[in-house]
Amino acid sequence: MIADLKPYSAYKKSGSLWLGAVPSHWEVQNLRTLIRPYNERNRPDLPLLSVAREKGVFVRSLTDAGENHNVIPEDLSNYKVARAGNLVINKMKAWQGSMGIAPCDGIVSPAYFVFNFAIANRSFGQALLRSRPYVAHFGQASDGVRVGQWDLTIRGMRQIPILLPPPDDQAAIVRFLNWSNGQLEKAIRAKRKVITLLNEQKQVIIHRAVTRGLDPSVPLKPSGIPWLGDIPQHWEVRKLKFEMRFCGGGTPSKGNLSYWNGLIPWVSPKDMKTEIIRDTIDHITERAVAQSSTNLVPAGSLLMVVRSGILQRTIPVAKSICEVALNQDMKSLTSKGRLDLDYFALFIRGCEKQLLHEWTKQGATVESIEHHYLSNTKVPIPPIQEQQQILDQVAGETAPITTAISRFEREIELLREYRTRLVADVVTGKLDVREAAEKLLDEVQTLEFEDDLVALEEDVDCSL
Repeated sequence: MIADLKPYSAYKKSGSLWLGAVPSHWEVQNLRTLIRPYNERNRPDLPLLSVAREKGVFVRSLTDAGENHNVIPEDLSNYKVARAGNLVINKMKAWQGSMGIAPCDGIVSPAYFVFNFAIANRSFGQALLRSRPYVAHFGQASDGVRVGQWDLTIRGMRQIPILLPPPDDQAAIVRFLNWSNGQLEKAIRAKRKVITLLNEQKQVIIHRAVTRGLDPSVPLKPSGIPWLGDIPQHWEVRKLKFEMRFCGGGTPSKGNLSYWNGLIPWVSPKDMKTEIIRDTIDHITERAVAQSSTNLVPAGSLLMVVRSGILQRTIPVAKSICEVALNQDMKSLTSKGRLDLDYFALFIRGCEKQLLHEWTKQGATVESIEHHYLSNTKVPIPPIQEQQQILDQVAGETAPITTAISRFEREIELLREYRTRLVADVVTGKLDVREAAEKLLDEVQTLEFEDDLVALEEDVDCSL
């Protein structure tokens, strides 16, 4: 059905470089004609709402450690009220697409913009404003010294051209996007399931290698570690503090500009998305290292996240190939000689669930790895030559699995990109979906498009 879509029969100029030509029967109005500021405060009893690039507007969880929360003040009386259907914009991140329609009555940060939004179909309005061309428009309407500090201006925002199809066309667009998003999401979920199975297969190979070695006939002995059981007889068991040197980190003052935009990579959990750290998002100066609690750690160190909501699910580790500084949520490990860092990283991946429980001691409700537990953890240590043999064999056995996972991840990325382009083409009138939507009347379930938008631009990893 998607492949059969055609353009509209007649077009006119929109006056916007990003929007291009639009269907001739659609109206084009400046945003100022559709929005009115909504000012209401002193309702701390209402649920707290947040705005994110990936989700739009959503009810903020106060207990989910997976969400990267800012500090919530005790007094919420100055927070702005956003009524269901209001347009809410994070003016400091509008250039990223952080805006959307409030799904219910709630309160938002005083720094956000809240507007009554006069559009026939709110779901269409949300899809339109969060589409790629409109993110570009809001970026143009933002000012600042550098990208990360851009701020949306009312003057620039008021001039943004808004496309207004007839109400029936808006409803047809929403209906079609519900259906197409559902089809694409099914394909993405199927590929995610395959990735999960492949990762489980990879985990079994790694766990077997780092707990039993490569020779299944080798004599075993009790490890003395309750969760581990027996290990090869010739392996040692030692506390980690006797085999590793640890170094923590810190964050230089955000208010001191002489500490930032230097040349030294500064590692935080958001950089730990790969197994090798070659560079980082943020950089600091030598003065920042000298005058703050952060430390320089040598190239070749193993870096570990020790404080983050993601520790409920995984223990991010990576090897740095350059000298770096660390923030306060990180720790570096260097070997004293008998435990290869690459092998130890493999050991963590193979026994992640057990180590996470061991190092936090409180299970999934804890967001930090305690140094006392980490340093006193007993680990099995094969001879150094055998560690390298295990690394080589595991790499060979898991290479086909890793290749397959990468292929599926790339396919998911392409599906997401296709979905983003499809939404942009549909809401800006490049493709006529009216006939297709008419055929879907008996097929599409009654779903709120706002809920589907959570999956529409999801990162997981997301995240953030």
